This record gives sequence, structure tokens and C-alpha cells, in this order.
Amino acid sequence: MRHRSMLAGASAALALFAAVPALAETPADVAAAPPAAAVQASDAFDYRDMISANRLADPQVSPDGRRVVYAVTATDVATNKRAGALYIMDLRDGGEGRKLAISEGGANTARWGSDGRLYFLSGRSGSSQVWRADADGTNPVQVTDLALDVNAYRLSPGADRVAVSLAVFPECGDIACTVDRTRAVADDPSTGQVYDRMFVRHWDTWNDGTQNHLFVQSIGADGRATGQPVHVTRGFDGDTPSKPFGDESEFTFAPDGRSIVFSARLAGPSEPWSTNFDLWRTNGLTGDGAFENLTDDNDAWDTGPVFSPDGRTMAYRAMARPGFEADKYAIFLRDVATGRTRQIAADWDRSADSLQWSADGNTVYVTAGDVGQTRIFAIDTRNGAVVPVTGPGHVSAFAQTPSGFVFAQDSLTRPSELYVKTFRGREMPRRITNVNPQLDGQVFGEPEQFSFAGWNGETVHGYVIKPAGYVEGRKYPVAFLIHGGPQGSFGNSWSYRWNPETYAGAGYAVVMIDFHGSTGYGQAFTDSISQHWGDRPFEDLQKGWAAAQERYGFLDGDNACALGASYGGYMVNWIAGAWPGEFKCLVNHDGVFDTFGMGYSTEELWFTEWENGGTPWDNPRAYQEFNPANHVRNWRDPMLVIQGDLDYRIPTAQGLSTFTALQRRGVDSRLVFFPNENHWVLKPANSLQWHTEVFGWLDKYLKPAP
Repeated sequence: MRHRSMLAGASAALALFAAVPALAETPADVAAAPPAAAVQASDAFDYRDMISANRLADPQVSPDGRRVVYAVTATDVATNKRAGALYIMDLRDGGEGRKLAISEGGANTARWGSDGRLYFLSGRSGSSQVWRADADGTNPVQVTDLALDVNAYRLSPGADRVAVSLAVFPECGDIACTVDRTRAVADDPSTGQVYDRMFVRHWDTWNDGTQNHLFVQSIGADGRATGQPVHVTRGFDGDTPSKPFGDESEFTFAPDGRSIVFSARLAGPSEPWSTNFDLWRTNGLTGDGAFENLTDDNDAWDTGPVFSPDGRTMAYRAMARPGFEADKYAIFLRDVATGRTRQIAADWDRSADSLQWSADGNTVYVTAGDVGQTRIFAIDTRNGAVVPVTGPGHVSAFAQTPSGFVFAQDSLTRPSELYVKTFRGREMPRRITNVNPQLDGQVFGEPEQFSFAGWNGETVHGYVIKPAGYVEGRKYPVAFLIHGGPQGSFGNSWSYRWNPETYAGAGYAVVMIDFHGSTGYGQAFTDSISQHWGDRPFEDLQKGWAAAQERYGFLDGDNACALGASYGGYMVNWIAGAWPGEFKCLVNHDGVFDTFGMGYSTEELWFTEWENGGTPWDNPRAYQEFNPANHVRNWRDPMLVIQGDLDYRIPTAQGLSTFTALQRRGVDSRLVFFPNENHWVLKPANSLQWHTEVFGWLDKYLKPAP
């Protein structure tokens, strides 16, 4: 489930922040709250501020190291839209970021070519295509002019070719065939869809018979693609990149530019219960249907191929256990000439989220979760030594400069900004953007990480956040937030959906526990939740709640609500039956009600089968052991239930069952149903309504009117 939120004011226009003004030099660390006397109610950060905040992402440094391009997405709740733009900054003069004119009409996924030019995706021509501009963002030229949207792209090492991912009917001989078939389906008055194998649907979309495939075109001197696109993955039965979240990190040109290596899983009958993604290499760029499986000896997940600067070594990430999506991503190096493969930093007990080579090829830089933070680490390719590069905060993306790094980092108290740091310097990172200046004067709750002895006496970490405007000696109602995944984390990071600071801004203290099963604490800690959904993490939550109340006297333990989504929603249902009366109210977003039914209705079956040790018919006891549906007779705590109808991970029947049980039991309950949202509430107006309902529910029980 890892894949991996108020009617008042909904019609008010929220500003689109077009400028990216001046620089600051503060790290993206946990910020301390100002004195209580300085806090006014209007100064406290709230969910409206969160929804309207700009979103920075995807820094890309030019080949000469002079410039960085990054994306900023602005939100307008009044129109229920978000608009993305590209900004550029000169890293030498310390000036401000400048919005590029190519952003008009939409622009995203900016990438530098080895020719020093800037490539990007834009829909200004009426469909998503690859474009090229000069290094300063001027003189845009449309590179591709295809009849289908470009979902992702990669430039060849010489920037003389481009590989694009298109959704096509794999049996079609050309792109025109896919266009014709799509039109024929749209024109057909009958609407029945017929399936002979799964996936029938995935994440939020029903399978329409298309797959993501790779096509290659040459780029002429004028910047325009020439010749007919070559279908280089013709004959491969699978998605490249994978649906629904794959991107260009799953495919890349070989160093000589004459073939492509891509990560894909064969789309046979076992696809819904398989995590066997392999690295494949095309036989040149001819589209002859021949492919070499480079990782055939590993039946688990292989992904993220990245070639060394000299082209002699390919680094990639791999899991070891088939069927387990939350296994550790280990780092492997493959000799391109001989095929010999070795693991580096095998004893490092963290899971690599991304890989980059250093310019000299002696280091790979990775991001990884680490005890509530997400840091950049440097790993020596010769001896496997691991050194952390960044400190507190959550690094979401980074790029290298001649002297160090530019990275996007956020924290509990600040959304993502760009920072710079030298390769080996011990200096604090220096912030170079301020895309949300309106937050500078707002008050956030002060977070503090704490630890306690949880299940089996093992150390468990969590966070407590004081309310904005905290006054010493007062007690505050508590929002007890439970993260999803379950292999996830509520750490020192920003969220635009479950943001604990919105609760702090509303006058609530916040408690969050990274229970057994959370990521960033070693693989054994992550593994410990499988087949133990209702005991080990539940024990951690109980002990963590007790430890927090004992340590932080401002927590009003008799005036608290528990909230969670996905696995967190499951745990809310479990608490309702196994710990009734502890919380004054509950909030369950897209949570599991019936674990047995989930085994037959979710789409990624590998997840439920791993977490329950087999299929529902082979191991029914495991599916029933921690099944909230079996304890409805104990339910009595008021619950708000939220469900997205496009959620095929935890389908609508789970939310309706929860609400039905509550209503039939006579428990005060409310259902909020979003017909056009998936597992996440993403649309701005819906996010506003989500938060209105959630905070209204909390206020009803924790701040009742006199």
C-alpha cells in the first residue's frame, strides 16, 4: 500500500505566487516556535496555507555547473487547478530564481542535454511533447511531434537522440494504429470491457489494453526530431516505465548511445502477485524484438540503472526477496564488458531510494531514510564506506555541481526549498530559494523527536509537536496521527496531505509514532510488521502514547482523537475494536475494514500475500487473525470515514463496510465520499473540503462548544 485534505472559503481565490524572491541562509531543520506572546491566531499556519503553498521540485544543474533549473507548482483553489512552471538560477552570482518564458502553456521535466541546451515537456502544442530551448530558456523548438502524449523521455549521451515512453497497444505495428484503435473504442456505443487476465485495474485506472513502450527518434541540428520513431521495445510484453508511478529513472541509454537499458516486469498472468522487475537491454535501436535480461538471476525487484562517467560500470538498485515491495534496496555494480556484478555497502542497513555517480566514478551518492530523516549519503565504490552528506530534514532530490550539491529539502516546518552544500564541507547547508515567502511570518508548532521501549523492548521513535502559540503550563487536545504503508514513516518531512503542522496550527498537540514496520530504522525493523499488523505495531502505539503523555505534560491524554489513512486507517479500525474508549473520536481515510476481503479485491496481490504469508485460501487464519471486521461488536467510538471511489488499492467496499458497521451499531459516524479521488485526495477543492470535515470532526469532540 506504500504507493508508494472545508467548505468555508472554498470559493475564495488563493494567490498564485509567480515570483521566487530573495535568498535565505537557514537550514531546512526543525525550527523552534517563537515565544507564545508573539503568536496571534492569524499568524498560525493552517491547512489553507498548506493547500495554497508553492511546491518546489526537480532541481537540474547544467553541464557547466553554472545554472540550476527547478520546477515550482502553484495552486489556485478557486479554479481547482495547479500550474507548473520552470525557474532558472545562476549559481555563481547568488541571484534570485527567474521564471522561464517557456513555462507559458505549461512546462515540466526539464533536463539538460550534453549540448548545453535545455529540454522539457510541454503541452503547448495540444499534447505533451519534448521541447528544446537555449541554456537561458529562450528560443524554444518543438522536438517531437507525435500523435500520442509523451509520458517520459531520456536524451542520449550525445543529445542526438531522444527516447520517449508512449502508451500504445503493443500489438500495433505503428503509432497510427494505436490512435485509430483509441478512436474506435471512443466511438463504439457499447461500453463492456472484457478481460482474460489481471491486472483488470491498477491504482485508479481500469486497464485499457495499452502498455508504456519506448520509441527512439534522432534529433536534427535544428532541434527537431527526424524520421519515423523506432519502436525499440516492440515485442516486449510489459510496461516501460511501469504503471502507475514509473518515470525516466527506469530507462536510460547505454554509454555509447546504441542501446537502451530499462526496468520492466513481464505482463503475464502472474503480474499482480509478482515483483520480478528485471533490467533488460535492447538489441541496438532497431526494434527487432530481441532483448537481453541482465538480472535474470534475481527474481525480486531490479531498477534504476545508472552508468558511470567512463561508461564501464552500471549501478542499480535491487531487492532480494520476491513478492516483497518493502525489501531493502541494495546497491549493485555491474561491469559492462564482462557482466560481473558485485554489491557494495552490503552491511549498510538502509534502503537506497536513488543513485548518482560522482564525476570521478569513485563514489555513488544515494538518498535513504534514516531515523526520521532522509539524507544524502556518499558510498565509496572501492571499499563500501558510507558517509552522510546532509543532516536533519528530508532530501527529495539532488544534483551535483563542480563544488558540491544543489538539493531540494523540506522538513516538518518548511516545504521544499533549494540548498547548496560542498562535497566535503561540514558547513550548514545554505538556502538559495524562498518560493513561499508568505510562510516566513507564520507560526509553526515546535517538533521534538523522542524514543521509548516498544515491542520486544526495542527502541521506537516518534515525534511530538507542540501547538502553535504553545503556552507553558497549559494542556492541549491531541491529534494522534498514524502513518500508512505500513512500511512508511512520519518523520521530519513536509506533506501536502497529512501535514501535522496543520493540526498544531489549529491548537492541537500532535503525537506520531514510527512503529515496528516503519522505514529508516533497519530492514529487520521494517520486516517485523509482516503477519503482525495488529500486535507489534499496536503495542508500539500503546506504549508510545503512554510514553508521550508521561514525558510531555501539556498533552491532554483524556482529550485526544486518533487519525490515519491506508494502513493508518486499518489501525484506526483495529483500535476501535481492540482499544475502545481510549480516544474521544477516530478518523479513518481509505482504511482496511476486512483483511480477508482485501485479499480478493485489491489489485497488487503481492502486497496482501506477503503481509499475510500466502493467499486467503492457503492461509485464511493469517487474514483473520488481525481482521477489524471480527471485532465490530466492540466498536463505540465516534468515527469519521473518508473514501475515494477511484481507490483500487483499498476499494470503496472497505470504506462502505466501515460506515455500515458503525451505523448499524448506532455509533456516531459520518461518511465523506469523493467520487473523483483515488487513494489520495489531490484536487485542491477536495483537499479543502477534506480538511474542513476532519477539523470539524476533531473540534466537535475535542473542543465542544460551551
